[in-house]
Parts: sequence; structure tokens; C-alpha cells
Amino acid sequence: MKITMIGTGYVGLVSGACFSDLGNDVTCLDIDEEKINNLRAGKIPIYEPGLKEIVQRNANEGRLTFSTSYEDAIAGREVVFICVGTPQLPSGKADLKYIFQAAESIAKHINNFTVVVQKSTVPVGTAKRIEGIIRSKTSVDFEIVSNPEFLKEGAAVKDFQNPDRIIIGTESERAKKVIENLYRPHSRVNRPILFMKRETAELVKYASNAMLATRISFMNALTPFCEKTGADIKEVAKGMGLDGRIGPRFLQASPGYGGSCFPKDVRAIIDFLESSQVNAQFFRAIDQLNEFHKKSHLNRIRKFVPELKDKKIAIWGLSFKPRTDDVRESASLTLIEQLLEQGANVSAYDPEAIENTKKVFPNIEYSQNPYEAVNAANAVVVMTEWDVFRSIDLNKVKELMLEKNIIDCRNIYDPAEIKSLGFNYAGVGR
Repeated sequence: MKITMIGTGYVGLVSGACFSDLGNDVTCLDIDEEKINNLRAGKIPIYEPGLKEIVQRNANEGRLTFSTSYEDAIAGREVVFICVGTPQLPSGKADLKYIFQAAESIAKHINNFTVVVQKSTVPVGTAKRIEGIIRSKTSVDFEIVSNPEFLKEGAAVKDFQNPDRIIIGTESERAKKVIENLYRPHSRVNRPILFMKRETAELVKYASNAMLATRISFMNALTPFCEKTGADIKEVAKGMGLDGRIGPRFLQASPGYGGSCFPKDVRAIIDFLESSQVNAQFFRAIDQLNEFHKKSHLNRIRKFVPELKDKKIAIWGLSFKPRTDDVRESASLTLIEQLLEQGANVSAYDPEAIENTKKVFPNIEYSQNPYEAVNAANAVVVMTEWDVFRSIDLNKVKELMLEKNIIDCRNIYDPAEIKSLGFNYAGVGR
């Protein structure tokens, strides 16, 4: 099939590359000329395991192309995906200007029946608004479909190839046949495809992310009590997770959720619930609890380093999760800001996210490896559970550090083992 992806961020680039890997003719469209030129040269703007190889292979074989021209990318296409950003406004509302700009550009250039697929995360009713914009500007026949994405950063390629489910919002039989044909490779291997109303599909995405954020915040809300009573949050999670009604996923205590989805989507659902005069207190509590928890780690450091001025604090991990370079809403950035306000010296290491962190904190010390980061440090704080930190030589770390303090905000170490090596240890909820 002939497909266009509008937007070359995580969703557009990953989905476009993977659709081309299934044999489709895919054009990835973006108005950012530098990004498109880099993609044509084989330079991938994001770190995502497996993505570079898929992009290069399909570009070399002619199935994947990149363009800045709406006219070239839209005319003659069977399916056009809208994958542009929906950033958060100060109010918490999702900013839909890029969505509507894309809709207007689609209307100018479609010249045959086209299924326009809204893949960006958008409030309920957005597909209807897109339809109104396009219909007001063209007489060409089209259908609007909602197809929310469920790609986890760090596992996006795998998630596209092996989805838990594919959600399709349409009541049009004509559009349904096109989408069924597009996703036939997935249905052949028994991946569930669920058809529903567009409004329902739009809400499924927000509801899913809000539920996952709730589970994370639920566990983090218990961590202060565990620390006061001597309970271990990891064992609590294990005991809960064995209940078949609950399950083990997303029950781990952490520095707090971050990234491009959970914070933005929880705040967006608060906004459109309140705009509809529906009580949003539950979701507001989730967001507030997460923000409070992200700011709690400074006190864990102070347990061992009461006076932070001129002390060196090493940060292991800057991205909001491993296997990505994304630092948006990362708890590490919150902690670094707090440390700098206290006059501490920060030395940071991350396998992939240093360049993105430099855009926020250009003047802190960045290290080439974890050992360089902890040299002469008064404490080290584990903020992201990269594998390199799990298998670190802790005896070497102990020799390099000025004071032997480990604050393990991901609970990746065994407290008894760390203490037996001569470290002071603090986890989250332990």
C-alpha cells in the first residue's frame, strides 16, 4: 500500500519504518528540513533499539522515503497517518495546532479517496474536528480513522511488530476494509484488532496511560510508609503481583514516572474531564503525587550528606527510562535542579541521554563512563536502571568515591550486599 506518515518523531518514524518493512511504499513527511536531510543521510534523530537498521534497510531498498513536500507526499496515497506532536499547554490542555495544520494541508493535496488516520494522542472528539476541517476545504472523498499508538520508548519497534492490541476507531465499512488490509500481517499472527467508535478509540489511549500512571503512583505513595516501618516495597510488589486480579506489571517503586506520555496524558485527561464538568480529582491526585515524589529524593541524599553545598553528587541515569535518550519530564532533571539550588556539584552519566540533558543543563559535569562520574563523589544516585549500572564493579566504585553513599532510586541492588561492601545504602521504599 502507499502510505504517508506526517511527522517523524517516535510514532511517525517508527511506524513508518516498520510499515515499510512489511512491504509497503512509505513516505515520512516533516516540515523540519534538517531532520529530513539527516534521515536521507541515514542519521536517526532518536535512539531506539533496532530502528536504525530498519530505516537504512528499507531506504536502501526504496520502500522508505523522506520528504518536506505535502504535495509530493499526500497526492495519490491510500492512507495518510497524522503523527505530529500534541504538546502540553500551561493549562494542561493538549495543544492541537499541529494536528489541525496537518489536516488543512491534507485537504489541499488529496486527489483520490484517502483514509486519514489520526495516530497522535488527542482528546476525545478530535477526529470529528479533523473531519470537519478537511471536509470544509475539499470535495475529494475521504474517511477519518482513529488508531492510537501504544509504542513504549525503548521497545517501540518490538511493540509495533508484536502489539498487545490494535485499536481502530471507525464506523465506515470502506475505511475498515482499508485498515484491515494494512494490518493483515498482524492479524495473520493473531494480534487482536478491535474496531470501535472513534471517540471510544481516542479515550482508550488516555485511559490506558492513566491506569499505568496510577499503578506507578500507587506504589510510590507507599514508599514513605515502608521506609518508616521497615517494610520492603519490592516484596510488597511481589506479593501483590501474584494476585491474578492485579498482576506484576508497573508495580515497581521508582523515582516517579516521566517521558512524553504519562505526565502529559494525565494532565490532558484532567483538562477534558473538567472542561466537561466531570470530577477529575482522582487524576489530579495522581499527577500531584508523582510531582511530590519526584522531589523527595533530595532528602534521601541528605540522609548521608546533610550539607550539600560544594559537595559532589554523581547521577547515574538521565533518561526517564532505559533504552531511550528521552529526558522529557525525567525525575533526574528535577533532582539536578534541586542539587544545583543547594550549591552541589553534579557529575552525570547516561549511555544515551547526555546530549539531550546538555540542552537543559549545559554547565554541569558530564562523564564518559559511570566510574568517571563517581570519582571523588560524596554520593551516587541511581536514577535510571540501565544494565551498565546493574553489572557495575562496586569495589572499583568504592575506591573512587570520597564518601561511600549509594542512593538507589530504582532499587536495582540488594541492600544487604551493598552494605556488606562498606557502602551506606538508601533505596526507595526499603
